[in-house]
Amino acid sequence: MYGVCKKICLSFIGLSVLTISAQEAALIPMVDIPAGTFYMGSEGKGEDYDEAPLHKVVISHPFRMGVTEVTNAQYEQFRPEHKALRGKDNVSAGDDEAVVNVSYQDAVDFCEWLSRKEGKYYRLPTEAEWEYACRAGTYTSYYTGDGLPAAMQRNQIVARDYKPVSLKVGQTPANAFGLYDMHGNVEEWCLDWYAPYRAGEQVDPAGPETGEFRVTRGGSHHTPVQYLRSANRMAMIPEDKHSLTGFRVVQSDYRPVPFGKEVSGAFFADPIPFVVQPVLPGVPFYRHNHQPSVTWCDNGDLLAAWFSANEENGRGMVVLFSRLRAGAEAWEPASLFFKVPDRNMTGTSLFNDGKGTMYHLNGVEAAGDWQNLMMVMRTSTDDGLTWSRPRIIAPEHTKRHQIISGTSQTPEGWLIQVCDAGPGSHDGAAVHISKDGGKSWTDSWDGAPLPEFKEGGKGTTIAGIHAGVVSLKNGSLMALGRGNSLKDKTGRKRMPMSLSTDLGKTWTYYASEFPPIDGGQRLVLMRLKEGPLLLVSFTDHPQRTPEAERGMEFTDSEGNRFKGYGMYAALSYDEGKTWPVKRLLTDGRERFLNGGAWTGFFTMDATHAEPRGYLAGTQSPDGVIHILSSRLHYRFNLAWLLR
Repeated sequence: MYGVCKKICLSFIGLSVLTISAQEAALIPMVDIPAGTFYMGSEGKGEDYDEAPLHKVVISHPFRMGVTEVTNAQYEQFRPEHKALRGKDNVSAGDDEAVVNVSYQDAVDFCEWLSRKEGKYYRLPTEAEWEYACRAGTYTSYYTGDGLPAAMQRNQIVARDYKPVSLKVGQTPANAFGLYDMHGNVEEWCLDWYAPYRAGEQVDPAGPETGEFRVTRGGSHHTPVQYLRSANRMAMIPEDKHSLTGFRVVQSDYRPVPFGKEVSGAFFADPIPFVVQPVLPGVPFYRHNHQPSVTWCDNGDLLAAWFSANEENGRGMVVLFSRLRAGAEAWEPASLFFKVPDRNMTGTSLFNDGKGTMYHLNGVEAAGDWQNLMMVMRTSTDDGLTWSRPRIIAPEHTKRHQIISGTSQTPEGWLIQVCDAGPGSHDGAAVHISKDGGKSWTDSWDGAPLPEFKEGGKGTTIAGIHAGVVSLKNGSLMALGRGNSLKDKTGRKRMPMSLSTDLGKTWTYYASEFPPIDGGQRLVLMRLKEGPLLLVSFTDHPQRTPEAERGMEFTDSEGNRFKGYGMYAALSYDEGKTWPVKRLLTDGRERFLNGGAWTGFFTMDATHAEPRGYLAGTQSPDGVIHILSSRLHYRFNLAWLLR
């Protein structure tokens, strides 16, 4: 599991850890830590709740780590004035004792100084690297077993006043990687901001982009022994410094990327669930959670909403929401977002207009079905913390009002809301347009019956339900939808594309180049801030597509062709005429995931992505593309799509 685990002796690179002099201290003894996989955390019982969930972590890169904590002599070559703090609180007086009374920034500054001095990149370890290195292949409480030997303890009690104890490094047995003092001696600063663990397998996790506290690990002298366990998590205000905490360094060319930070390179994050069962009493939560919508908040949060019901055409349906706070790595438990008592609530859309206002549009039925809905709207100017009273924007309880996630905006600032034109799977879609910031809305439908959807045909309804609609640069509207498939020149069924040059009054129908989608599937069509159009859809329907027509051809980053199955992304740089970039939405790692709703469990690997789901999407100002399926949240950027 860990590759080759190396043991080193105390005389690593010719220097005895026990006899490092001030002149020799620039050469910090290091040991090689191989890449590998381990399970991080614990079951998280009682006060150790923040160690859960136990989750698989891949450390994709080898690195080198300090055999011991940085000593006084080593640190003081960088900052000589620190010598005045030696012996404070009866600890750490000698050259070869672990340095303490250093803040997080002090530790970072030392790493930067050492990097310049030696021409190599030094940094603090991430929390995942630290636990991986500490465990060294073990899953007991300590790398020594279920208990910590007395020789490795430094007055492990709650002490109001510290007794004199030696913090001399390297005096007790090393772990299988050759690291000393990973349990006790002094706490060690880690690179990460402290945050709850994310569920699911992760690769090189590095915590959130921002936070209040920085992680410390390992425990220290004058600390009860249970806080010295491999899994135990601690944290400190970064500016804090005291006699319990020091640090050790990592040397690696790998530079960790915090979750949520905009990156210029390719970025694909581990899928995480956004449907999280409520913890507050009185919040209804049913077995069927479906039809999500998502948008970004000005403060950096993400907001997702969806319906929860036992029956889609029942009166018990509620609209729930969850928030992913800026820098956090897990969505908060669900709360009640919107509910008219004993009314069906089918259809939710969230949208941030980029001008300080967030919109929530929802359907409300008079009874329990989803055919005869009116449309209501709420707004928020405080990142979704409070919302206006619902205002009716389409009062008739009728067809053409089933709101679909994907509210968009024209270059003029007009709002476009797509709705299903009826409850059937081939009833097409309608657009409602507001030219005054949502105060008034119009549906240009002239009452004509559903058209015959055919190649080159025209009508007053978009071909396909659950449609995505974008405004093109020439002022036209383009839509792609589910159902109402059209045949291309070869006679093969294709996803229908609808074009309107009169703001949705009339549409012309064409067969797109994409395969049709079916039950339990919904696409996303949006314009990225970088310019291209983005389609996220599915290669086929796993139960309804003939086997011979399943899958699509893709090209990997090395130019190799392969057939892939499931959710994919496509890019157009010419307003939907051609789609030269198509990417299966997987990073190639095998995962066993729960897609929720109609999707259920599926395997994600190099040739398989999520097979179906009701998709919703947004792109946050940091450039990250966020796609929700019926349960899972995917994050990637344009650079990853273009790899």
